[in-house]
Amino acid sequence: MLMSRGRSWWLSSVVLSAVAAETGAAQPAWGAAPDKSGYTLFNPVPQELLRELSPDRPDKTESPYTVDAGHFQMEMDFANFTYNQTDGTTTRAWIVAPFNLKAGLLNNVDFQLAFGGYMHANTHVAGGSTTQSGIGDLTTRLKINLWGDDGGRAAFALLPFVTFPTSTDNLGTQAVEGGIIFPLAVKLPRNFNLGLETAVGFLREDNVSNYHGDFINSFTVSHDLIGRLAGFVELFSDISTDPHSGWVGTVDAGLTYLVTDNVQLDGGCNFGVTHAADDFNPFAGITVRF
Repeated sequence: MLMSRGRSWWLSSVVLSAVAAETGAAQPAWGAAPDKSGYTLFNPVPQELLRELSPDRPDKTESPYTVDAGHFQMEMDFANFTYNQTDGTTTRAWIVAPFNLKAGLLNNVDFQLAFGGYMHANTHVAGGSTTQSGIGDLTTRLKINLWGDDGGRAAFALLPFVTFPTSTDNLGTQAVEGGIIFPLAVKLPRNFNLGLETAVGFLREDNVSNYHGDFINSFTVSHDLIGRLAGFVELFSDISTDPHSGWVGTVDAGLTYLVTDNVQLDGGCNFGVTHAADDFNPFAGITVRF
């Protein structure tokens, strides 16, 4: 996930702080982690010291864990489909090969370049339909892990981002937009994993010069199922201060399969539970670290 909307971000911040304090997140537990501070983009971390693969996909809640210094990670949808029917308007949209390419700069910092891929959308209303096709926007992100990258019950990061209007055929933003994401991960008993995120963005509507606030809250729980197969469920909330935008709420679920320590396949579906949300959005993708 790159960025969308949410409400009561301050409340989520309080929850994040409380959980972090409860788990003792500021001090890495579970023994001493290896000292990897000397590794950089040009001095890669050895294979035997790589942390577990932890991509930002397939759920919308971002991971606080960074790509190890000197390594790269590609996270990509093969394709995803969106269907929505609201007030007599039906929209079907395909996105092919959107990706997020990451580079580990330091032991706790990675740089990300996310591209929206090829998009094709058909909108049907009574009396006719319109079709749009083209490429999506380009987003740059910098993930800075503050604690927990290499050990401990919890991890927390800052993830500022800037989106540039590279899309065609009115399929994306029309202005430079940006914001910051605050992802937190907590290891729960019985091998459950909790992910929390709160975020704020500054977006601009078409043909309007003023920016408006855009807020996210999300909550995801994952667990291993059988062998290398795991599953997750997620609650996602996205609300804008723009009076023309409604609350976007979804319930999401999916599976991941760890093919190797550096390759993961995934698939799932996001289900809209509010009027402003898309009805459903199935997807399938892959993560590769090298």
